[in-house]
Amino acid sequence: MHTMWKGTISFGLVNIPVKMHAATENKDVKLRQLHKECKSPIKYEKTCPVCEEEIKNEDIVKAYEYAKNKFVILDEEELEALKKEQEDKAVEIVDFVKLENIDPIYFEKSYYLSPNEGGGKAYGLLRSALNDTGKIGIAKMMIRSKEQLAVIRVYENTLVVETIHYPDEVRSVQDVPNIPEEVKIVKKELDTAKMLIEQLTAEFEPEKYKDEYRTALLDLIEEKKNNEQTATAKDKPVPDNVTNLMDALQASLERAKKDKPKPKQPKRKTKTAAQKKKTAT
Repeated sequence: MHTMWKGTISFGLVNIPVKMHAATENKDVKLRQLHKECKSPIKYEKTCPVCEEEIKNEDIVKAYEYAKNKFVILDEEELEALKKEQEDKAVEIVDFVKLENIDPIYFEKSYYLSPNEGGGKAYGLLRSALNDTGKIGIAKMMIRSKEQLAVIRVYENTLVVETIHYPDEVRSVQDVPNIPEEVKIVKKELDTAKMLIEQLTAEFEPEKYKDEYRTALLDLIEEKKNNEQTATAKDKPVPDNVTNLMDALQASLERAKKDKPKPKQPKRKTKTAAQKKKTAT
């Protein structure tokens, strides 16, 4: 299992060297976007709308927009220094609470913790203490350039870090539209609803829940592949140097014609009054 973070978890004077591993994985079926005509994958480029040119990664800087089109530029060195300052700190458990005190809306992502070298005994100590007290630890830690609020708990004999949202990241329920304040419920209807809930109540067995859409989509893809209903992207045409040279020469010739100054026309001599009189006679 890939190690995505190494550090130290501490509570009181106990320090536990640990490694962190992603506990979940996204199994969404990723679909590519192709050009309908030639079946080539669509390419997305970073472009500057003002300069009208493609931008390379080394030409991009990070910034915070504090007002419309007003930015504070942040150097990569400054961001790395802030990140390292936080990462070098031990992850300290500051509080212990009961799991049921935290509403599920706060939970974000799960990570497994394994003991690093020499951390097995302290790891086991924290695991046993959490199990016996029925508590979870609250801590702060840096994960992927963001300071996360997290809980540390036991899941099937393994310590788990659950990142949770900060209170200001959870939107207020007062902002949800059209929520009825009071609804008059008929007792018979309520009793029937409660009876239905009781009949459908069961132990949570995650294995029985399947992603039926993903399974059906994979089946459809496999069926089309077996029936040779496939498409192959065309190779990008390789530029022909000879053709390019002729095109460049032709373009240069056309430009030279446009830029070449037109020859000056000789000025027509204006007849004098005496010449006009002589011509008339």
